[in-house]
Order: sequence, then C-alpha cells, then structure tokens
Amino acid sequence: MKLLPIAVALTLAWVGSATAAESLHDRAVAIAQKHMLIDTHIDVPYRLEEDWEDVSKATKRGDFDYPRAVKGGLNAPFMSIYIPASLEKTGGSYLLANKLIDSMEALVGRAPDKFAMAYSSADLQRNFKAGKLSLALGMENGSPIEGKLENLTHFYQRGIRYITLTHSESNHIADSSYDIRRPWKGLSPFGEKVVAEMNRLGIMIDISHVSDKAFYKVIELTKAPVIASHSSLRAYVPGFERNMDDEMIKALAKNGGVIQINFGSSFVVSQANQWGLQLKAAAKAAGKDANDKAFEEEYKKQHPYPFANVDTVIQHINHVRDLVGIDHVGIGSDFDGVGDSLPEGLKDVSMYPNLIEGLLKAGYSEADIEKVMSGNLLRVLKQVEKTAVSMQKS
Repeated sequence: MKLLPIAVALTLAWVGSATAAESLHDRAVAIAQKHMLIDTHIDVPYRLEEDWEDVSKATKRGDFDYPRAVKGGLNAPFMSIYIPASLEKTGGSYLLANKLIDSMEALVGRAPDKFAMAYSSADLQRNFKAGKLSLALGMENGSPIEGKLENLTHFYQRGIRYITLTHSESNHIADSSYDIRRPWKGLSPFGEKVVAEMNRLGIMIDISHVSDKAFYKVIELTKAPVIASHSSLRAYVPGFERNMDDEMIKALAKNGGVIQINFGSSFVVSQANQWGLQLKAAAKAAGKDANDKAFEEEYKKQHPYPFANVDTVIQHINHVRDLVGIDHVGIGSDFDGVGDSLPEGLKDVSMYPNLIEGLLKAGYSEADIEKVMSGNLLRVLKQVEKTAVSMQKS
C-alpha cells in the first residue's frame, strides 16, 4: 500500500471537513424550511410607524422583510405591538395600539398571497400548511388597557394573543424590572384582575420586563402557562433583572411555561451589557451627552462593542435545557427591537439556520430543535386556549 503525500492527505482532510460543514449547514437549512418556526418578538409594527417600508418586499433597512423571512424559514412571527412607557402618563396608548394593529392588517391586505393573520394555534398550523407567513400579535406593554377590562376584551377581539404586562417603567398593572420605583410590590389590584381575565379570554401572559415580585405573583395567580416572550438568563448576565434567574426558570417550568431567548448581545453576554454603562460613564467624564452619536462612534474605536455570537446564544438554550428540560425554551429574538446589538451570525431573520446549525453541532436532535423552533410555544398556546374554554364554560 502506498502512503499518500502529506500535502495530498491534508488537502483531502480539509475537503472532507469542509464538505461535512457544508452538509451540516444544508441540514440546518432543511430543518428551518421543514418545521414551523415561531419567533415571539419582532418589533416590525413600531419600526414601520417610525420609518415606513413595504416589508412584503426586500427592504434596505431593518431586520425583517418577507424575502429574508422565507430564506431563514421564519413563518410565524409574533409582531410586537410596542407601546412606549411614556404614554402611560401622557395618554394615547389605546390609540397607538389600534393603529399598529391596523398596520399589520394592512400588510396582509397588500400581500394576501404572502401573509395571513393568525389568531389561534389552529391558524398558525393552517397558514403553515398553506405556505403563508402568519402574522400573530403580541402587545408589549399593557398600558393600552387603560384600567378597563373591556379594553382587554377589545384587544383580544383585535387579535392580541399575548400581553407583556409592563415595559421600561411600572404602569397601572405591574412593576417593571427597569424601574427603581416599585409602587405595587409586584402587581396592582387591577393587575391581578388582568391576569384572571387574560386566562379567561385566552391571552398568554408575558412576564418579560416585569419585576421579580410581579413574576412570582403572576405564577401564584395564573391558571394557565405563561411565557417570557423575549428574555434571556441572569446566569450569564449577573445583576440584570430584565433576564430570568434559575429559580424563576424553575418556577416557569413548573407552571408549564416557556422562556423565549432574546438574541440582543446585552441580554446574552455580560460584557455587552456592561458596555453601555461604561459608555455612559465615559461620556459623563468627558462632559458629553451619552446619546451623542459622534462621541459613541469615537468611543467604539477605542472600545469595540463586544457582540454575542451564535454559540453564546446557544449557551442560554443549553442552560434552560439542562436546568428544566427541553420543553421550556424557544426563540424570542427581539429583531428590530435591539438596534445594532444583534449577535454575529444572527443579524436578521434570514439567519435562523445558523442557530439551528449550532444546535446540531451541540448534539440536539431534530425533534428537540423542532420544540425550540415552535413546538414548546404551540403547546403553551394550546393550553392557554384550552384553559379559556374551560373557564368560559364554568
């Protein structure tokens, strides 16, 4: 037997490894196209409110448009009806929420061959089989309820299927994780009624953004599983209350709920989370406004932003799986909601196959990947729907 020259052997080995890598990526793409992919938090409505583009076609800006979604395998985004916290005081939440919902219905009206509204788990599955991209709706900030349970019914009728109880400031429903004021020590008395009514109507309760005490009060009161629509783990970003700690994740799993992992670098790696604080400190020391773009760009030259990557996002998924099992984790990217802080390899909706490839490399089975892609969230939504039917009968 003749031995191959070393150069030839190394070349064949390189070709073999390159082929294997290409094969793995091809498999990831195939999985993305084969199964339903639900992302519970994409901030398209407010993005278009501020800077309109026709996302039924390729766009120059933003993280989402139809061609990129098709390429990435995304077929069931929950479009975030985001309401700024400031409107709690100034008014206008109810009107803005309705306007943003109108914009999503208009998108379907412009391109009915591409998009369809989804108001139930059955709609999501039906649209998927029909080859249409579902637009499901989640409301980020319960401010538009404006203290009236009839408004909650109104938004259910308009298609809202989850509500993030609060946002960056405490509101009339719940305390925010970002707010040093905690007027309710969790939920307000009205907030407790909101939890019960959301259960009765069939709206998923979203505990992203709420304070820890508000989270535990929701878990105590709810009769249905809850979600964190776009949160990551405090285990990797210590001290960041916006993320969930291990005890909260255990309580969420016991409730039957699911945490949908946020891709934003400041949610995923501690260095990125601290970078913003360091920028503010440097601006203050220089007598500059922290929002001064020129100062920020100069600061970045000396202190490059420490982006997360696919592997660091997968660490969060691994941690949930190892802590409470594969049935309690999913995808809540926050595309179009976290600016330019998205991880390397996950910059827009065309790149979900990179995440799936990373899960394959980490040893995940296709069945478990399907749970992360959509199965876990669908299970929760179906249970919320079932609970609502039972409560309405009693």
